[in-house]
Amino acid sequence: MSARSERSGATTGWTGTVVLLLASSTGGVGQHVTSLARGLVAGGASVTVCGPAATQEQFDFAGTGARFEAVPIPANPTPADGRAISALRRVLAEQVDVVHAHGLRAGLVAALARPTAPLVVTWHNAVLAAGLRGRVSRLAERVVARRARVALGASADLVDRAAALGATDARLGPVAAPTLPEPRRGRAAVRAEFGVTPHQKLVLSVGRLHPQKRYDLLVDAAARWRDLDPPPVVVIAGSGPSYLQLAARISTARAPVTLLGHRTDVADLLAGADLAVVTSDWEARQLFAQEALRAGVPLVATAVGGVPDLVGDAAVLVPPDDVDAVDRAVRELLADDERRTDLVRRGAAQAAAWPTEDDTVAAVAAVYAELVPSGPAANRETGPPAGRG
Repeated sequence: MSARSERSGATTGWTGTVVLLLASSTGGVGQHVTSLARGLVAGGASVTVCGPAATQEQFDFAGTGARFEAVPIPANPTPADGRAISALRRVLAEQVDVVHAHGLRAGLVAALARPTAPLVVTWHNAVLAAGLRGRVSRLAERVVARRARVALGASADLVDRAAALGATDARLGPVAAPTLPEPRRGRAAVRAEFGVTPHQKLVLSVGRLHPQKRYDLLVDAAARWRDLDPPPVVVIAGSGPSYLQLAARISTARAPVTLLGHRTDVADLLAGADLAVVTSDWEARQLFAQEALRAGVPLVATAVGGVPDLVGDAAVLVPPDDVDAVDRAVRELLADDERRTDLVRRGAAQAAAWPTEDDTVAAVAAVYAELVPSGPAANRETGPPAGRG
Protein backbone atom coordinates (compact mmCIF):
# COMPACT_ATOMS: atom_id res chain seq x y z
CA MET A 1 0.00 0.00 0.00
CA SER A 2 1.34 3.44 -0.92
CA ALA A 3 1.96 6.25 1.52
CA ARG A 4 -0.68 8.19 -0.40
CA SER A 5 -3.27 5.49 0.29
CA GLU A 6 -2.34 5.40 3.96
CA ARG A 7 -2.81 9.16 4.23
CA SER A 8 -6.19 8.88 2.52
CA GLY A 9 -7.45 6.17 4.85
CA ALA A 10 -6.11 7.87 7.97
CA THR A 11 -8.29 10.93 7.37
CA THR A 12 -11.65 9.26 6.71
CA GLY A 13 -12.71 8.61 10.30
CA TRP A 14 -15.40 6.13 9.20
CA THR A 15 -15.04 2.44 10.01
CA GLY A 16 -18.39 1.01 9.02
CA THR A 17 -19.33 -1.56 6.38
CA VAL A 18 -20.03 -0.40 2.83
CA VAL A 19 -20.97 -2.14 -0.40
CA LEU A 20 -19.64 -0.39 -3.52
CA LEU A 21 -21.60 -1.43 -6.61
CA LEU A 22 -20.76 -0.83 -10.28
CA ALA A 23 -21.86 -2.11 -13.68
CA SER A 24 -19.60 -3.01 -16.60
CA SER A 25 -16.74 -0.51 -16.76
CA THR A 26 -13.41 -0.23 -18.51
CA GLY A 27 -12.51 3.31 -17.49
CA GLY A 28 -13.31 6.14 -15.12
CA VAL A 29 -16.01 4.54 -12.97
CA GLY A 30 -13.88 1.48 -12.28
CA GLN A 31 -10.88 3.63 -11.45
CA HIS A 32 -12.97 5.74 -9.07
CA VAL A 33 -14.35 2.70 -7.26
CA THR A 34 -10.82 1.31 -6.95
CA SER A 35 -9.64 4.57 -5.42
CA LEU A 36 -12.53 4.66 -2.95
CA ALA A 37 -12.06 1.04 -1.96
CA ARG A 38 -8.35 1.55 -1.34
CA GLY A 39 -8.83 4.68 0.74
CA LEU A 40 -11.76 3.38 2.77
CA VAL A 41 -10.02 0.10 3.56
CA ALA A 42 -6.91 1.98 4.64
CA GLY A 43 -9.07 4.03 7.00
CA GLY A 44 -10.49 0.94 8.69
CA ALA A 45 -13.77 0.48 6.81
CA SER A 46 -15.00 -2.93 5.71
CA VAL A 47 -15.53 -2.73 1.95
CA THR A 48 -17.24 -5.15 -0.42
CA VAL A 49 -17.12 -4.30 -4.13
CA CYS A 50 -19.87 -5.84 -6.28
CA GLY A 51 -19.86 -5.84 -10.06
CA PRO A 52 -19.29 -8.00 -13.14
CA ALA A 53 -16.42 -10.46 -12.87
CA ALA A 54 -14.64 -8.63 -15.70
CA THR A 55 -14.33 -5.51 -13.56
CA GLN A 56 -12.42 -7.44 -10.91
CA GLU A 57 -10.12 -8.81 -13.60
CA GLN A 58 -9.36 -5.32 -14.89
CA PHE A 59 -9.27 -3.24 -11.70
CA ASP A 60 -8.31 -5.82 -9.04
CA PHE A 61 -10.54 -4.47 -6.29
CA ALA A 62 -9.45 -7.36 -4.07
CA GLY A 63 -5.92 -6.01 -4.31
CA THR A 64 -7.04 -2.91 -2.40
CA GLY A 65 -7.99 -5.07 0.58
CA ALA A 66 -11.68 -5.07 -0.31
CA ARG A 67 -13.75 -8.20 -0.75
CA PHE A 68 -15.17 -8.75 -4.22
CA GLU A 69 -18.51 -10.41 -5.03
CA ALA A 70 -19.63 -10.94 -8.62
CA VAL A 71 -22.90 -9.19 -9.47
CA PRO A 72 -23.45 -9.35 -13.24
CA ILE A 73 -24.69 -5.89 -14.27
CA PRO A 74 -24.17 -5.37 -18.02
CA ALA A 75 -23.80 -1.92 -19.55
CA ASN A 76 -27.35 -2.01 -20.94
CA PRO A 77 -30.62 -3.27 -19.37
CA THR A 78 -31.47 -6.91 -20.11
CA PRO A 79 -33.88 -9.49 -18.66
CA ALA A 80 -30.85 -10.84 -16.81
CA ASP A 81 -31.00 -7.83 -14.48
CA GLY A 82 -33.14 -10.02 -12.23
CA ARG A 83 -30.08 -12.22 -11.58
CA ALA A 84 -28.07 -9.15 -10.64
CA ILE A 85 -30.73 -8.04 -8.17
CA SER A 86 -30.84 -11.51 -6.61
CA ALA A 87 -27.03 -11.65 -6.37
CA LEU A 88 -26.91 -8.24 -4.71
CA ARG A 89 -29.63 -9.21 -2.22
CA ARG A 90 -27.51 -12.19 -1.14
CA VAL A 91 -24.64 -9.81 -0.36
CA LEU A 92 -26.98 -7.40 1.44
CA ALA A 93 -28.27 -10.22 3.64
CA GLU A 94 -25.13 -9.63 5.71
CA GLN A 95 -24.68 -6.58 7.95
CA VAL A 96 -24.22 -3.50 5.75
CA ASP A 97 -24.19 0.11 6.91
CA VAL A 98 -24.21 1.88 3.53
CA VAL A 99 -24.78 0.84 -0.08
CA HIS A 100 -23.02 3.07 -2.61
CA ALA A 101 -23.87 2.51 -6.28
CA HIS A 102 -21.86 4.08 -9.09
CA GLY A 103 -23.65 4.99 -12.29
CA LEU A 104 -27.26 4.71 -13.40
CA ARG A 105 -27.18 0.97 -14.16
CA ALA A 106 -25.76 0.07 -10.76
CA GLY A 107 -28.05 2.60 -9.11
CA LEU A 108 -31.13 0.98 -10.64
CA VAL A 109 -30.10 -2.53 -9.58
CA ALA A 110 -29.41 -1.26 -6.05
CA ALA A 111 -32.74 0.58 -5.91
CA LEU A 112 -34.69 -2.48 -7.08
CA ALA A 113 -32.88 -4.66 -4.54
CA ARG A 114 -34.39 -2.36 -1.87
CA PRO A 115 -31.57 -2.39 0.67
CA THR A 116 -32.46 -1.59 4.25
CA ALA A 117 -29.18 0.29 4.56
CA PRO A 118 -29.16 3.86 3.18
CA LEU A 119 -28.43 4.08 -0.54
CA VAL A 120 -25.93 6.55 -1.97
CA VAL A 121 -25.71 6.86 -5.76
CA THR A 122 -22.96 8.65 -7.63
CA TRP A 123 -24.18 9.95 -10.99
CA HIS A 124 -21.23 9.66 -13.37
CA ASN A 125 -22.88 10.16 -16.77
CA ALA A 126 -25.76 11.93 -18.47
CA VAL A 127 -28.35 10.05 -20.51
CA LEU A 128 -27.64 10.82 -24.18
CA ALA A 129 -29.48 7.92 -25.85
CA ALA A 130 -32.62 8.57 -27.90
CA GLY A 131 -35.56 6.32 -28.77
CA LEU A 132 -36.69 3.44 -26.59
CA ARG A 133 -33.33 3.08 -24.88
CA GLY A 134 -33.38 6.76 -23.94
CA ARG A 135 -36.92 6.54 -22.56
CA VAL A 136 -36.01 3.50 -20.46
CA SER A 137 -32.89 5.24 -19.16
CA ARG A 138 -34.81 8.37 -18.20
CA LEU A 139 -37.35 6.26 -16.32
CA ALA A 140 -34.45 4.58 -14.52
CA GLU A 141 -33.05 8.01 -13.63
CA ARG A 142 -36.31 8.94 -11.93
CA VAL A 143 -36.42 5.69 -9.93
CA VAL A 144 -32.80 6.06 -8.83
CA ALA A 145 -33.17 9.73 -7.91
CA ARG A 146 -36.18 9.05 -5.69
CA ARG A 147 -34.83 5.93 -3.99
CA ALA A 148 -31.38 7.30 -3.10
CA ARG A 149 -30.84 8.86 0.31
CA VAL A 150 -27.99 10.92 -1.21
CA ALA A 151 -27.30 11.57 -4.90
CA LEU A 152 -23.74 12.65 -5.64
CA GLY A 153 -23.25 14.27 -9.04
CA ALA A 154 -19.79 14.17 -10.61
CA SER A 155 -20.59 17.55 -12.19
CA ALA A 156 -23.00 20.38 -11.42
CA ASP A 157 -25.35 19.54 -14.29
CA LEU A 158 -25.74 16.00 -12.92
CA VAL A 159 -26.60 17.40 -9.48
CA ASP A 160 -29.26 19.60 -11.08
CA ARG A 161 -30.59 16.63 -13.05
CA ALA A 162 -30.91 14.43 -9.97
CA ALA A 163 -32.66 17.19 -8.03
CA ALA A 164 -35.07 17.86 -10.90
CA LEU A 165 -36.00 14.17 -10.95
CA GLY A 166 -36.91 14.08 -7.29
CA ALA A 167 -33.71 13.52 -5.31
CA THR A 168 -34.21 15.02 -1.86
CA ASP A 169 -30.48 15.35 -1.20
CA ALA A 170 -28.41 16.01 -4.32
CA ARG A 171 -24.91 17.40 -4.00
CA LEU A 172 -21.66 17.69 -5.87
CA GLY A 173 -19.28 14.75 -5.54
CA PRO A 174 -16.25 15.45 -7.74
CA VAL A 175 -14.35 12.44 -9.03
CA ALA A 176 -10.59 12.92 -8.87
CA ALA A 177 -8.43 11.40 -11.55
CA PRO A 178 -5.99 8.87 -10.08
CA THR A 179 -2.45 10.20 -10.07
CA LEU A 180 -0.53 8.77 -13.00
CA PRO A 181 2.82 7.11 -12.36
CA GLU A 182 5.98 8.77 -13.56
CA PRO A 183 6.69 8.11 -17.26
CA ARG A 184 8.87 5.07 -17.85
CA ARG A 185 10.14 6.35 -21.19
CA GLY A 186 11.51 9.69 -22.28
CA ARG A 187 9.82 12.02 -24.75
CA ALA A 188 12.10 11.03 -27.62
CA ALA A 189 11.41 7.31 -27.16
CA VAL A 190 7.64 7.81 -27.16
CA ARG A 191 7.73 9.95 -30.28
CA ALA A 192 10.01 7.47 -32.03
CA GLU A 193 7.38 4.75 -31.48
CA PHE A 194 5.00 6.69 -33.72
CA GLY A 195 7.56 7.96 -36.22
CA VAL A 196 7.22 11.60 -35.15
CA THR A 197 10.00 13.67 -36.70
CA PRO A 198 11.71 16.51 -34.78
CA HIS A 199 9.59 19.10 -36.61
CA GLN A 200 6.23 17.33 -36.22
CA LYS A 201 3.68 17.66 -33.46
CA LEU A 202 2.05 14.72 -31.67
CA VAL A 203 -1.67 15.11 -30.91
CA LEU A 204 -3.10 12.70 -28.31
CA SER A 205 -6.54 11.64 -27.16
CA VAL A 206 -7.31 8.91 -24.63
CA GLY A 207 -10.68 7.35 -23.91
CA ARG A 208 -13.16 4.62 -24.67
CA LEU A 209 -13.99 4.26 -28.36
CA HIS A 210 -17.67 5.06 -27.93
CA PRO A 211 -20.04 7.33 -29.88
CA GLN A 212 -20.23 9.74 -26.91
CA LYS A 213 -16.54 10.53 -27.33
CA ARG A 214 -17.11 11.72 -30.91
CA TYR A 215 -13.75 10.59 -32.22
CA ASP A 216 -15.29 10.90 -35.68
CA LEU A 217 -14.85 14.67 -35.27
CA LEU A 218 -11.17 14.25 -34.44
CA VAL A 219 -10.64 11.95 -37.42
CA ASP A 220 -12.39 14.36 -39.80
CA ALA A 221 -10.40 17.33 -38.46
CA ALA A 222 -7.15 15.36 -38.68
CA ALA A 223 -7.84 14.61 -42.35
CA ARG A 224 -7.75 18.36 -42.95
CA TRP A 225 -4.38 18.67 -41.22
CA ARG A 226 -2.69 16.83 -44.06
CA ASP A 227 -2.18 20.28 -45.63
CA LEU A 228 0.04 21.36 -42.74
CA ASP A 229 3.79 21.17 -43.28
CA PRO A 230 4.55 18.83 -41.69
CA PRO A 231 1.17 17.33 -40.73
CA PRO A 232 0.81 16.34 -37.07
CA VAL A 233 0.73 12.73 -35.98
CA VAL A 234 -2.55 11.94 -34.21
CA VAL A 235 -2.95 8.94 -31.90
CA ILE A 236 -6.01 7.74 -29.97
CA ALA A 237 -5.53 5.34 -27.06
CA GLY A 238 -8.51 3.26 -26.02
CA SER A 239 -10.75 0.37 -26.96
CA GLY A 240 -14.48 0.09 -27.40
CA PRO A 241 -17.44 -0.55 -29.70
CA SER A 242 -16.63 2.22 -32.20
CA TYR A 243 -13.27 0.73 -33.26
CA LEU A 244 -14.34 -0.70 -36.62
CA GLN A 245 -16.31 2.38 -37.65
CA LEU A 246 -13.41 4.67 -36.73
CA ALA A 247 -10.87 2.48 -38.51
CA ALA A 248 -12.98 2.61 -41.66
CA ARG A 249 -13.40 6.38 -41.37
CA ILE A 250 -9.65 6.87 -40.94
CA SER A 251 -8.98 4.78 -44.04
CA THR A 252 -11.60 6.53 -46.17
CA ALA A 253 -10.51 10.02 -45.13
CA ARG A 254 -6.80 9.14 -45.32
CA ALA A 255 -6.50 10.82 -41.92
CA PRO A 256 -3.11 10.77 -40.15
CA VAL A 257 -4.63 8.97 -37.15
CA THR A 258 -3.52 5.77 -35.43
CA LEU A 259 -5.81 3.81 -33.11
CA LEU A 260 -3.55 2.41 -30.39
CA GLY A 261 -6.05 0.20 -28.59
CA HIS A 262 -6.00 -0.13 -24.82
CA ARG A 263 -2.80 1.31 -23.32
CA THR A 264 -1.43 1.20 -19.80
CA ASP A 265 1.28 3.81 -20.48
CA VAL A 266 -0.81 7.00 -20.61
CA ALA A 267 1.86 8.83 -18.61
CA ASP A 268 4.40 7.95 -21.32
CA LEU A 269 2.04 9.04 -24.09
CA LEU A 270 1.49 12.39 -22.40
CA ALA A 271 5.24 12.84 -21.99
CA GLY A 272 5.58 12.64 -25.77
CA ALA A 273 2.53 14.72 -26.70
CA ASP A 274 2.39 18.34 -27.82
CA LEU A 275 -1.39 18.69 -27.59
CA ALA A 276 -4.32 16.81 -26.02
CA VAL A 277 -7.81 16.81 -27.54
CA VAL A 278 -11.23 15.87 -26.14
CA THR A 279 -14.16 15.95 -28.60
CA SER A 280 -16.96 14.40 -26.50
CA ASP A 281 -20.65 15.24 -26.68
CA TRP A 282 -20.72 15.21 -22.87
CA GLU A 283 -18.36 14.67 -19.94
CA ALA A 284 -18.49 15.19 -16.19
CA ARG A 285 -14.97 15.53 -14.75
CA GLN A 286 -13.17 14.19 -17.78
CA LEU A 287 -10.29 12.03 -16.55
CA PHE A 288 -8.02 12.49 -19.56
CA ALA A 289 -8.49 16.26 -19.37
CA GLN A 290 -7.29 16.12 -15.77
CA GLU A 291 -4.34 13.94 -16.72
CA ALA A 292 -3.34 16.25 -19.56
CA LEU A 293 -3.34 19.42 -17.46
CA ARG A 294 -1.44 17.71 -14.66
CA ALA A 295 1.14 16.47 -17.17
CA GLY A 296 1.64 19.93 -18.66
CA VAL A 297 0.06 19.18 -22.05
CA PRO A 298 -2.09 21.95 -23.62
CA LEU A 299 -5.71 20.90 -24.08
CA VAL A 300 -8.46 21.50 -26.61
CA ALA A 301 -11.84 20.26 -25.31
CA THR A 302 -15.54 20.58 -26.01
CA ALA A 303 -17.45 22.90 -23.70
CA VAL A 304 -19.89 20.28 -22.42
CA GLY A 305 -21.14 19.03 -19.05
CA GLY A 306 -18.66 19.66 -16.27
CA VAL A 307 -15.67 20.38 -18.53
CA PRO A 308 -15.85 24.23 -18.40
CA ASP A 309 -15.95 24.21 -14.58
CA LEU A 310 -13.16 21.65 -14.50
CA VAL A 311 -10.63 23.41 -16.75
CA GLY A 312 -11.57 27.06 -16.34
CA ASP A 313 -9.34 29.23 -18.56
CA ALA A 314 -6.62 26.56 -18.69
CA ALA A 315 -7.80 24.99 -21.96
CA VAL A 316 -9.19 26.04 -25.32
CA LEU A 317 -12.90 25.20 -25.30
CA VAL A 318 -14.86 24.60 -28.50
CA PRO A 319 -18.56 23.91 -29.15
CA PRO A 320 -19.62 20.24 -29.37
CA ASP A 321 -20.31 18.60 -32.73
CA ASP A 322 -18.29 21.26 -34.59
CA VAL A 323 -15.45 19.88 -36.69
CA ASP A 324 -14.60 23.37 -37.96
CA ALA A 325 -14.05 24.58 -34.40
CA VAL A 326 -11.83 21.58 -33.57
CA ASP A 327 -9.86 22.07 -36.77
CA ARG A 328 -9.35 25.79 -36.16
CA ALA A 329 -8.44 25.47 -32.46
CA VAL A 330 -5.82 22.78 -33.07
CA ARG A 331 -4.30 24.60 -36.03
CA GLU A 332 -3.97 27.80 -34.06
CA LEU A 333 -2.41 26.11 -31.05
CA LEU A 334 0.06 24.05 -33.08
CA ALA A 335 1.28 27.28 -34.68
CA ASP A 336 1.52 29.29 -31.45
CA ASP A 337 4.32 28.21 -29.09
CA GLU A 338 3.65 31.07 -26.67
CA ARG A 339 -0.03 30.20 -26.34
CA ARG A 340 0.77 26.57 -25.64
CA THR A 341 3.29 27.62 -22.99
CA ASP A 342 0.69 29.89 -21.38
CA LEU A 343 -1.83 27.04 -21.28
CA VAL A 344 0.72 24.79 -19.59
CA ARG A 345 1.18 27.42 -16.88
CA ARG A 346 -2.56 27.91 -16.45
CA GLY A 347 -3.11 24.15 -16.43
CA ALA A 348 -0.71 23.64 -13.55
CA ALA A 349 -2.48 26.31 -11.49
CA GLN A 350 -5.93 24.88 -12.29
CA ALA A 351 -4.90 21.32 -11.45
CA ALA A 352 -3.47 22.43 -8.11
CA ALA A 353 -6.97 23.53 -7.06
CA TRP A 354 -8.68 20.23 -7.88
CA PRO A 355 -9.65 17.80 -5.11
CA THR A 356 -7.20 14.93 -4.79
CA GLU A 357 -8.02 11.25 -4.39
CA ASP A 358 -7.48 11.77 -0.65
CA ASP A 359 -10.03 14.60 -0.65
CA THR A 360 -12.54 12.52 -2.61
CA VAL A 361 -12.30 9.54 -0.25
CA ALA A 362 -12.64 11.80 2.79
CA ALA A 363 -15.70 13.53 1.31
CA VAL A 364 -17.43 10.23 0.57
CA ALA A 365 -16.62 8.92 4.05
CA ALA A 366 -18.15 12.09 5.49
CA VAL A 367 -21.40 11.34 3.63
CA TYR A 368 -21.40 7.83 5.08
CA ALA A 369 -20.84 9.27 8.55
CA GLU A 370 -23.88 11.52 8.11
CA LEU A 371 -26.02 8.50 7.27
CA VAL A 372 -24.59 6.32 10.06
CA PRO A 373 -23.54 9.03 12.53
CA SER A 374 -22.92 6.83 15.54
CA GLY A 375 -20.90 4.18 13.77
CA PRO A 376 -21.71 0.62 12.85
CA ALA A 377 -22.30 -0.64 16.41
CA ALA A 378 -25.20 1.76 16.97
CA ASN A 379 -26.54 0.93 13.54
CA ARG A 380 -26.73 -2.77 14.43
CA GLU A 381 -28.66 -1.97 17.60
CA THR A 382 -31.29 0.31 16.08
CA GLY A 383 -31.35 -0.85 12.48
CA PRO A 384 -30.41 1.31 9.52
CA PRO A 385 -32.71 4.00 8.17
CA ALA A 386 -35.10 2.57 5.62
CA GLY A 387 -34.83 3.55 1.98
CA ARG A 388 -37.82 5.34 0.45
CA GLY A 389 -40.13 3.29 -1.76
